[in-house]
Amino acid sequence: MNNLFDSIIQKDKELLIFLNTLGSEQWDPFWLAITNQFYWTPLFIFILFLIIKNFGWKRGGFVILSLILLVTFSDKFTVFIKDNSHRLRPNNDPEIMHLLRTLIKPQSYSFISGHATTSTFFSVFVIFLLREKYKYIYLILFFPLLFAYSRLYLGVHFPIDVSVGIITGILLANIYYFFFKKLDKKLFA
Repeated sequence: MNNLFDSIIQKDKELLIFLNTLGSEQWDPFWLAITNQFYWTPLFIFILFLIIKNFGWKRGGFVILSLILLVTFSDKFTVFIKDNSHRLRPNNDPEIMHLLRTLIKPQSYSFISGHATTSTFFSVFVIFLLREKYKYIYLILFFPLLFAYSRLYLGVHFPIDVSVGIITGILLANIYYFFFKKLDKKLFA
């Protein structure tokens, strides 16, 4: 069993090295911008606008508060997992760091990707909220996919960190939406 785990970790490292070395200086500024939450502000403002437009100020305020709690919970949850898994980030892994193109050098642990988890959690929850009103809301899934890939491009997460983050985000969004609907029905029925 240990050999299987070691083999998976080794393949994870090899895949990261392959994906990371596909990058080029020409694309570095783009991926540095993609990985920075600040540059996604227009998307967040647009989503807030859609929420207020569809739910009104009172119920929309409740939805926005729910989104704030979602992001806070997701952030704390991923930090808890990272602090207990102790997986070094690729840019800090002595076995492979010299093989990577790294443009940023975070020092926290790697597993699971907070960027992948939180952006997926957020996006899937927004889709649940707005899918009946906007058929193109599914395009928001480009946000977590680009956001998550940026972490591989920059050499700060392994593919497993990102994949498990995406899966975790989907699961959390489903659970969160289930409880959100119950509370929303109780408060606004």
